[in-house]
Amino acid sequence: MRFRLIVFDLDGTLIDSRRDLAESANALLQQCGAPSLAEEAIGRMVGDGAATLVARVFAAGNLPQPSDALPRFLALYNSRLLRFTKPYDGIPELLTNLAPLAPLAVLTNKPLGAARLILDGLALSQFFNGRVVGGDGPYPRKPSPDGLEHLIRDAGVDPASAMLVGDSVIDWRTAHAAGATSCVARYGFGFDGFPVELLEKGDRQIDHPAELPALL
Repeated sequence: MRFRLIVFDLDGTLIDSRRDLAESANALLQQCGAPSLAEEAIGRMVGDGAATLVARVFAAGNLPQPSDALPRFLALYNSRLLRFTKPYDGIPELLTNLAPLAPLAVLTNKPLGAARLILDGLALSQFFNGRVVGGDGPYPRKPSPDGLEHLIRDAGVDPASAMLVGDSVIDWRTAHAAGATSCVARYGFGFDGFPVELLEKGDRQIDHPAELPALL
């Protein structure tokens, strides 16, 4: 197998978390006297971390953002992390097949604590051996390549032998900035609005997790 490290985004790639994120954001808006936003609209705001999501939600609701909006959102979301969130169809089988072949890792802009709780709750942590980098750790959030570069160094591989699988342009930019291969998960909610004209010859694309092994 060409790739010696496979790194996955979390939301929209390994897990479908859109409803829990949307309901948490809408609960916050309702607390502030604003109407709810469509789940699909909130899904398009996900990917740059919780602080950016909250800012986008209040901008879309045409409402001033309270100074305590972020901790309030995190409290709401942390209370329902696994209410509706689940792995995408085929993800457990994919990880089971890949784990013996190469190290697997997660790179997410979600806070690390929430990411670990979700991975534990969905029985996915076993595939990553602690190789999980969150958005609130020592590395800048994606699209900065720092977190991915750390995972590459930790695995002792060359960037060219690493692949980042993600559903958004943020993941695409991160992979390219680190010199890794990008695989775009077109089934994820972050793909909505992806500027496909940016895709290059070496980029991979999948419409279902089961398609990934054939690209490796």
